[in-house]
Amino acid sequence: MVIAETYYRDNADGSKEWFNPADVEVERDERGRVSGAKLAADGQPVHVGGIEKMSKSKNNGVDPQSMVDRYGADTVRLFSMFAAPPEQSLEWNEAGVEGMARLLKRLWNLVDKHVAAGTAAGQGTPRASTPEARAIRRQLHETIRKVGDDYARRYSFNTAIAAVMELLNALAKFEPADADGQAVRQEALEAVVKLLNPITPHASHALWQRLGHPEALIEDLPWPQVDEAALARDSLTLAVQVNGKLRATIDVAPDAGKEAVEAQAMADANVQKFIEGKTVRKVIVVPGKIVNIVVA
Repeated sequence: MVIAETYYRDNADGSKEWFNPADVEVERDERGRVSGAKLAADGQPVHVGGIEKMSKSKNNGVDPQSMVDRYGADTVRLFSMFAAPPEQSLEWNEAGVEGMARLLKRLWNLVDKHVAAGTAAGQGTPRASTPEARAIRRQLHETIRKVGDDYARRYSFNTAIAAVMELLNALAKFEPADADGQAVRQEALEAVVKLLNPITPHASHALWQRLGHPEALIEDLPWPQVDEAALARDSLTLAVQVNGKLRATIDVAPDAGKEAVEAQAMADANVQKFIEGKTVRKVIVVPGKIVNIVVA
């Protein structure tokens, strides 16, 4: 169900005259909420109604073609899949469409930046020689696993897109230190383009060619595969709570035993402030997640 904002004026006989959102100039506050509206034709205010199902009676139907003409079909599809799961109502929001347009521009700019530094297409599995590169590869392959599951099993397209957005944020901060790092970024950008291809085929086709594959059709290529080796972590970050309140975080070896994790948590300087002079009743270690210290 697609829903949208409504706008109207009261007639003298008590009825309402409804105006299409395309004919209304909307004012929004800093949080994007509607704070006022006026009819574009005469500049006079109109009332802001509730958010209703698109219908002729409320005159709040929006022609997607106008958004396609302005932002492109890929952007409108990306917004439609991100705004809500298919089984829920989708609130049509032009600001959301603009946000997806910015996302695609960010991806395009990242590819341009990468290409300017020299592509590393066709080199196979890259060697991540720095901690930063290993972190990018780990997040990349975690994203591949999540997006594949969201598409194929959960049909949760909005969370798949959100995972790609998080990966793009990390890629924007990643500066390759050497040729190995450049190859890691190449792998990540190629995977992002493939992951978005079912939703944004036009942009993905163009970006795939820019990444050094001028003759290849992305539609003919296999889906990205998870590299289990890339998922290995050098360390794990655990939260440390004292009586249920977060007091510190610690980095431990992935294979650290319960006693070692407990000792490291107890030795943390900030934790010491909250357990000094008190009796430790219990220490609960949840492997890979949290340490909870109970004191009295």
